[in-house]
Amino acid sequence: MSLGYFSYPMPVNEPVLQYAPGSSERAALKQTLAELKKKPVDIPMYIGGKAVRTGKKIAIHPPHEIAHTLGFFHAGEEKHVHQAIDAALKAKEAWAEMSWENRAHIFLKAADLLATKYRFHMNGTTMLGQSKTAYQAEIDSACELIDFLRFNVHFLSEIYKQQPISSPGMHNRLEWRPLEGFVLAITPFNFTAIGGNLPTSAAMCGNVVVWKPANTQVYSAQMFMRILKEAGLPDGVINLVYVDGPTLGKVCFSHREFAGVHFTGSTGVFNSMWKTIGENIANYRSYPRIVGETGGKDFVIAHKSADVDAVVTALARGAFEFQGQKCSAASRAYIPSNMASAVKTKLVAAINSMKMGTVEDFGNFITAVIDEKSYTSITKYIAKAKRDKKASIWVGGNYSKSKGYFIEPTVIEAKDPKYVTMCEEIFGPVLTIYVYNADKFEETLKLVDNTSPYALTGAILSQDREAVELATNKLRNAAGNFYINDKPTGAVVGQQPFGGARASGTNDKAGSMLNLYRWLSARTIKETYNPPVDYKYPFLASEKY
Repeated sequence: MSLGYFSYPMPVNEPVLQYAPGSSERAALKQTLAELKKKPVDIPMYIGGKAVRTGKKIAIHPPHEIAHTLGFFHAGEEKHVHQAIDAALKAKEAWAEMSWENRAHIFLKAADLLATKYRFHMNGTTMLGQSKTAYQAEIDSACELIDFLRFNVHFLSEIYKQQPISSPGMHNRLEWRPLEGFVLAITPFNFTAIGGNLPTSAAMCGNVVVWKPANTQVYSAQMFMRILKEAGLPDGVINLVYVDGPTLGKVCFSHREFAGVHFTGSTGVFNSMWKTIGENIANYRSYPRIVGETGGKDFVIAHKSADVDAVVTALARGAFEFQGQKCSAASRAYIPSNMASAVKTKLVAAINSMKMGTVEDFGNFITAVIDEKSYTSITKYIAKAKRDKKASIWVGGNYSKSKGYFIEPTVIEAKDPKYVTMCEEIFGPVLTIYVYNADKFEETLKLVDNTSPYALTGAILSQDREAVELATNKLRNAAGNFYINDKPTGAVVGQQPFGGARASGTNDKAGSMLNLYRWLSARTIKETYNPPVDYKYPFLASEKY
């Protein structure tokens, strides 16, 4: 029985700690990093609230220190996916019927635990497992994940308040039901916050979830799962499994109770999933919700009026923070001829000043890319550019995997605006620049719009307001998140809802109400107080003369 309408007002974004020398947070994080490295951790799957160990152990090594072992996770197989689905469906009825305030408070408690007791453990596992610097981990695994939990509670409470109007003699209401069946969450390595948000946003709406993180994110994913359990998440609501993609898809996409997928990853994998779901559509209880954020080839275009230092900073930060392993990272840039020389001089100097090494040295701006597969893929592009007459290397271009998967921040100048590194997603510390005729800005905007199949993020730098307006209009469909006089990265929950279209995904905007609508199924209920007792309408009566 509902005893009141409970208020969950708009929260304030979690303050970002700076980890400056001498600060208490710097000392606490360094201590946590040392503790985490002392003893290898044994990481189970979590199915129906139980820790599941298979004995098939896979080692976890920091990408920047591959000789060290952080621990082992227990890999699952097909039967564990079935078990996870069964556990989810068993928990479904009780979870869906739990009062909203009690569901909400589990996630609010998790946010509070993240902000306080476990802040440095979440940041530490992200730094060591995914090679993020202290600041990159703080804005991701602490602040953004806390914001997702708190803002989603607020957004969902606002959705629940949305009700239809009623005419005299009757009353209308909307029920915001969870989906029938289970939701599959597939999360990437590059953002711990995404790893936490994809399963919890669906679960918050009353759904039950099977969650598969990337193997390269298991170290921080299991930490968040432990926090959710401590916050009181009932057994079976979110089930964490470590299985390979084909096995997961085989079981989930053929299951009658499959209700939706919340995905972040490659465009190719998403396209394959969509095709499989379509082929199996007759098997499902209802049409599944397909939500995905996929690839990107994000751009920066500078106008001839732009401030050179602003352009250089946007490129240095936008392209090379977290080694360019952000779906929003600046990967291609269009620089006008009037400032190309100055931009080159200052950008090369900035990159040469960047230190590269382990995450435990807080002076390092660059660490390692995530794994050997990624390292091999990225370095092939660099090696090709070194040999190609259509390209030249401004700075960087060296790499080594002797101690970790280290690739220098690399800037390529392409002579051809459709050169391969201007078009294809690389997902590493590689920025390609094309110098355009400063007097052909509008023509270059068309080039920006048509070069890539993706449409995730982009930026315009200009001190000319007409140029800003022109770019905003001409590039309307080229980026789901568009930045004016800033780098194309760093979307904040509640401030810049995130997502793109075209080959970059379904643009369902994580960090806003729009995403939560996808995990709800509305039911309209009309109640008539005094129902009619005769089928005849007044218009049927005979005329009286």
